[in-house]
Amino acid sequence: MSSAEKYDRLAAGFSEREYADAVQYAARRAKAIVALGPRARRGQSVLDLGCGDGIMAAPLGGYGLVYSGVDSSEQMVEEARRRHPGLRFALSRSEDYEPPEQVDLTICLRAFYYPEDRVAFFGRVASYTRLKFVFDFREAVHARGPIVRDLRAAGFSRIELRPFFTPQNRRIPGPALPLIDALEHTGPLASALSHRIGRIFCSATV
Repeated sequence: MSSAEKYDRLAAGFSEREYADAVQYAARRAKAIVALGPRARRGQSVLDLGCGDGIMAAPLGGYGLVYSGVDSSEQMVEEARRRHPGLRFALSRSEDYEPPEQVDLTICLRAFYYPEDRVAFFGRVASYTRLKFVFDFREAVHARGPIVRDLRAAGFSRIELRPFFTPQNRRIPGPALPLIDALEHTGPLASALSHRIGRIFCSATV
């Protein structure tokens, strides 16, 4: 079964099943996307590769970004259109997609590893992204060294990494969120913890 077929079957109610608190998790990711690397500004465009049901549309729109999404699952695209009428969603594999015009930000969450030729994929993204490319990965699965080398080989020159410790399967009480923020900015401690828990957010700029 292809990944597109897999997600076709999972499209209805996907975010509600995947996240203990989809709104909180998406808001935390949006905050990282906007702030990491060159700061995103109101009115800039953001392309979401592997967008799923469009979970990032609302929180990124809340920052004034103009959102569009791409996914290889037809049913996910249909679900995204149903949830976010008026926004643009395209059916395509991330590594094949070419937006009609350049975008300011490109993001790829939980999906950068699907393209077989990673350098070619990164290079394609670099060709149409003006400000930055932001994606995430688990360091326990994907070592940061080869990822950084592949980004540089694809033409990205400024690369910034930051741990992200918000859990996907558990809601964090509001008073604890500042502690998570503080932990993510503890430098060497956060970097050491990221080898075992959480994810790494990466911002890459040409």
